[in-house]
Amino acid sequence: MKVLCVLYPDPLAGYPPKYVRDTLPRLTAYPGGMSLPTPSAVDFTPGELLGCVSGGLGLRSYLEEQGHEFVVTSDKDGEDSVFERELPDADVVISQPFWPAYLSAERIAKAKKLKLALTAGIGSDHVDLEAAIQRGITVAEETYSNSISVAEHAVLQLLCLVRNFVSSHEWVRNGGWNIADAVSQAYDIEGMDVGVIAAGRIGRAVLKRLKPFDVNLHYMDRHRLPEAVEHELGLTYHPDVQSLVRSVDAVSVHAPLQPQTYHLFDDELLATMRRGSYIVNTARAEIMVRDAVVRALESGQLAGYAGDVWYPQPPASDHPWRTMPHNAMTPHVSGSTLSAQARYAAGTREILEDFFAGRPIRDEYLIVDGGKLAGAGAHAYTTAGTASPGSTGA
Repeated sequence: MKVLCVLYPDPLAGYPPKYVRDTLPRLTAYPGGMSLPTPSAVDFTPGELLGCVSGGLGLRSYLEEQGHEFVVTSDKDGEDSVFERELPDADVVISQPFWPAYLSAERIAKAKKLKLALTAGIGSDHVDLEAAIQRGITVAEETYSNSISVAEHAVLQLLCLVRNFVSSHEWVRNGGWNIADAVSQAYDIEGMDVGVIAAGRIGRAVLKRLKPFDVNLHYMDRHRLPEAVEHELGLTYHPDVQSLVRSVDAVSVHAPLQPQTYHLFDDELLATMRRGSYIVNTARAEIMVRDAVVRALESGQLAGYAGDVWYPQPPASDHPWRTMPHNAMTPHVSGSTLSAQARYAAGTREILEDFFAGRPIRDEYLIVDGGKLAGAGAHAYTTAGTASPGSTGA
């Protein structure tokens, strides 16, 4: 079979990089007891850079020894891209959320042999799920492989915003010692109301990590958490986003991109938030109206915006989120740490091994299977037969 893999480019200094650590901590299970990926073997050392083109998710030896064709590229956008040229006879497409190969309905129609769309990581909204359902294509991802990675990043970015870390650091880098300028927008997070939108694996991990900061925690999710969990974390439940954003000083967004969340944060919703609120978005950029966020920062309605998700990815050099005031944006790195890569590369191989052998893919990994939403997809996505706006607009 032909496996077409889209990964981000190699480091500017060349591959492999010089690693700053020799080992990774050894994990035995994910929170809640779900087992880590269980491939028959891996052809990499955990801690290596696997998510770039030369890293190839550590799959080349395995796939080529099995007789499969393995094409890896970072050239994914436009009709003349390598991805577009190689897609028509690909049996499997592998992509990452950080450098997504947008599988629109038009592209899926061209991919006559496509049987499996596999996300190395979490998040399959770059695939038109409606088109995949109609074609009987299986869509899978490595559930939980980088959930904690993203949760850690979200907490980091929230603290960076509230403490005005980026601006303070820039004063030092530029030779200054401007304490008054730095602290004039710095606060303590202690005692603030902090809300999480979507309390799945990532959102719940964020809530757990914020509790020791003595904040008042709020959340909204269509699947309400058990009463015991709400009591343990001291959570206030909100039935909808509108209620939550009015009640908090900071919001961390962890919802999937789907029609119900597409452009959810528009001028109207942002205007209902407390003046000087903060937003951290490590979910998907299209949950926001891009220019509404810029306007809210310029007017002071928002005190800060951080995240590492953009649309499209990568964004244009003149994307306004690069230069808007009071931002702490990063490229889409939250879920692609070297620690996470070891897990999602192993999970990718596990899924491929099962797929090639005709064995069922783990239910936790499935988004679409057998012409319908399945597994994790049936839990996370609300509307079978509705395409993600992000993939459709690509």
